[in-house]
Amino acid sequence: MPGTTLPPFPDDIPTHPLLIIDFERIKAGDQEEIDTLWKAATTIGFWYLKNHGIEDQVDGMFEMGAETVALPLEEKMKYEQGEDGQSYGYKKAGAYATDATGQNLDTVEFVNISMDDALSYPNVVYRTYLSTVTARMESTITPFAQKSADVSHAFMAIFNEKLGLPEGTLARLHDPAEYSGSELRCIRSPPMPGKMSAERVALGSHTDFGSFTLLFNRLGGLQVLPEGHEQWLYVKPIPGHAVCNIGDALALYSGGILNSNIHRVVPPPGPQGEFERWSLAFFLRPGNSRILRALVEDSPIIAEAVKQRPGRNFEPGETANEWRARRVRNQRIKNRKGPETWAASRGTEYAPTVA
Repeated sequence: MPGTTLPPFPDDIPTHPLLIIDFERIKAGDQEEIDTLWKAATTIGFWYLKNHGIEDQVDGMFEMGAETVALPLEEKMKYEQGEDGQSYGYKKAGAYATDATGQNLDTVEFVNISMDDALSYPNVVYRTYLSTVTARMESTITPFAQKSADVSHAFMAIFNEKLGLPEGTLARLHDPAEYSGSELRCIRSPPMPGKMSAERVALGSHTDFGSFTLLFNRLGGLQVLPEGHEQWLYVKPIPGHAVCNIGDALALYSGGILNSNIHRVVPPPGPQGEFERWSLAFFLRPGNSRILRALVEDSPIIAEAVKQRPGRNFEPGETANEWRARRVRNQRIKNRKGPETWAASRGTEYAPTVA
């Protein structure tokens, strides 16, 4: 439960060390910090972020999530995201497959809120939301969305320059004037103590749909599979720090220079498994009409990167909206036709050997 005193992350659990980026130094144009960010984004594609200025809204978002989850299921299901590929709304536990067999279902429930709805409130862009969401829209959700978007766009500007793109290229692909799939998600996972938590996957292995993710969580559970590794490794939460990662759109736009790394969510380890796990994510995604493809015509750096990766497909032939809707639709268990449905819900780095 948000606000509960939680046990520390166990010392004897293997973790993957992520670089720590200071957002205040990024905003100040500190070249050493920018170079460290670039190293993180082009290797594992994950990093910690401190001094991001969003923590006050994070607490309110967790409170909103707890209030929403506490509502009767019948009421929550009136705002269910549905089976047609729309992401916004409520998702109950067990609606998603977590592997290709279709026998194992997710254990998380969450509420997704469109960034466009949050920034346009009280006008409706995509849909209306549960009463607990609308009650906190102006005080908490809209400020969280705006601050998260500001952080994300600061990183886009840096990546734009490092990739040798004409000024403003990535900004135009993520222009706030065009509606997008950008969204906020508050997630609850139930307690899974002891042996129950050993191999139970809460959310299956995947890469993120969009360009950039900001994640806030107080308990362990996020795991990454770094390139060349065969063992999943936990990402240890650090108080006051967000976890950031590159998504598929930036991996495609950059010709694979920016790395959208595969990850999954499992129950928290050790004594942390006794508690429900809350996490909060902001997903920045390109404008709905934007085609996902390597920007080889705009940058010789990207063109050369694509040449160095002849086995990769950097032309999926989908708009950002089509890419997102396909993946959301195909992870819904009610839409399952076979293992190919699961594969169609995964991302750029998915391989059938990754459980």
